[in-house]
Amino acid sequence: MSDCLFCSIIGKQTQTSYVYEDDLVVAFNDLHPKAPIHQLIVPKKHISTINDVSLEDESLIGHLFTTAAHLAKKQSIADDGYRVLMNCNLHGGQIIYHIHLHLLGGKQL
Repeated sequence: MSDCLFCSIIGKQTQTSYVYEDDLVVAFNDLHPKAPIHQLIVPKKHISTINDVSLEDESLIGHLFTTAAHLAKKQSIADDGYRVLMNCNLHGGQIIYHIHLHLLGGKQL
């Protein structure tokens, strides 16, 4: 989508340093962190909200979570614990309409 911030980051029209990338997802630090470690894990496929996830997306959604676990281990927060969060629509706190996980850790949440 041409007006989607995350699509422009994935398409490299917006300069962002990735902390992780593979064929399905990218991850980068949140510009407004709510914890010492606050990374966004974003699928390369544009899906606007959780409500738009289909059966064909099941493996992609699972991959978001295995990527979160990988990044938590890489950041040395897996053993102490971390939070993974996804917002949906206005009342759920979603600001950018491209699904993404928030990985938060590095302190007691």
